[in-house]
Amino acid sequence: MRHLILIPAVLAGGFGLSACSEKGDETVERAFQDVNVVDESNLNDVMLTVGDPNEAVRHFQKSLKSDPDRADLQRGLAMSLTRAKRNTEAISAWTKLTGMEGAKPEDSVGLADALIRSSEWKRAEQVLDAIPPTHETFRRYRLEAMVADANKEWKKADSFYETSVGLTTKPAGVMNNWGYSKLTRGDFEGAERMFGDAIRQDPSLFTAKNNLVLARGAQRNYSLPVIPMSQSERAQLLHTLALSAVKQGDVTTGKTLLREAISTHPQHFEEAARSLQALEAG
Repeated sequence: MRHLILIPAVLAGGFGLSACSEKGDETVERAFQDVNVVDESNLNDVMLTVGDPNEAVRHFQKSLKSDPDRADLQRGLAMSLTRAKRNTEAISAWTKLTGMEGAKPEDSVGLADALIRSSEWKRAEQVLDAIPPTHETFRRYRLEAMVADANKEWKKADSFYETSVGLTTKPAGVMNNWGYSKLTRGDFEGAERMFGDAIRQDPSLFTAKNNLVLARGAQRNYSLPVIPMSQSERAQLLHTLALSAVKQGDVTTGKTLLREAISTHPQHFEEAARSLQALEAG
């Protein structure tokens, strides 16, 4: 009887050890899965930031073959295509993403961005209009302002630009866009002020410096503004100012500015030299 009692006990112990082994294997397997998820997430983040955009496109395309229904991978593909300036493909990728489970309002903003990059203004406006008004982000309002600009709805554009400036800690880029909007509509003084604000926010933003010179040139003010600039930048801005003077009909002033640009540049300024040669020959 004693042996009969012991046998079930031993068997039970064996099953217990087997169950523990199986549970241990499951735990290890889950641990490896968790590690793989973390590793994949890190790799995806790297691809979206420092990686070559076309390499990132290939990475996400390959990943989507295994998991075609994952919105995060589709988002990575759409973002990578946008970074690679493959706008037509980006539009398709963003469009597909916005119809997937797990899509976010910011994905529609991404679609609108891609559409604007392809000059599909009307469709971009429709996409932005469909985004819930509660989704208030700097990027959304910046795009809204650009669409309003394209429609020449200046008051609406100003309102959107003002809102977007208030939603970011780095407003220089949007200030530059706002200034260019004012330049386009002929508000040269307003444009000059806005470009100046952009430069104060980011003294390295050369586009704003060049636009500032254009705004001054449009008012026949051919002196360089007092802003931070390197010797090379000074030469380039003088060249821009010279072309602006020529456009206004002030050819003599334009020639003088071109000569100054050539002498200021630390290297041979081929573009300015050609411009001056063309003016003197004409």
